Amino acid sequence: MNKAKLIQLPKILDERGNLSFIEKGNEVDFDFKRVYWIYDVPGGEIRGGHAFREQKELIVALSGSFDVVLHDGITESRYLLNRSFIGLYVPQMYWRSMQNFSTNAVAMVLASTFYEESDYILDFETYLKLKNKNA
Repeated sequence: MNKAKLIQLPKILDERGNLSFIEKGNEVDFDFKRVYWIYDVPGGEIRGGHAFREQKELIVALSGSFDVVLHDGITESRYLLNRSFIGLYVPQMYWRSMQNFSTNAVAMVLASTFYEESDYILDFETYLKLKNKNA
C-alpha cells in the first residue's frame, strides 16, 4: 500500500462492551516493531509535523478525537479520527501532523520500524525536495 487510507477494523459487538483488534496480514500489511500512544495533549497543540523516510504507520483514536493532516508532496488531506474501530494507514514519505485533540483523546500508533532519529524528516521544504526527487 503506497497511499494513505482509512481502514475499518474488526468490531465485535457485545452488551458488556465492544472489542476491536488489529492483526498483521489482515488489517495491516506490515510488521509493526513499535507501538506508542499520544495523550494529555494540551488544547491547541499540534503533534507530528514531520515525515518518515521508511516508517509506515497505522493511527487509531482509542479515545476522543483528533485530526490527522497528511501531505503527499502535492495535496493535503485531513482525516478526522474519532472511532476506535477505524485506523488511518500512513505510508512512508507522507508529511503528517495531528491536531484538534479533544479532551482525553488517546492516539495509538503502530509503527513499522523501531525508533530511529535519522528516519525523521523535520523540515517541510526538505521533505518536498526529497519527495520530488523520488517522484
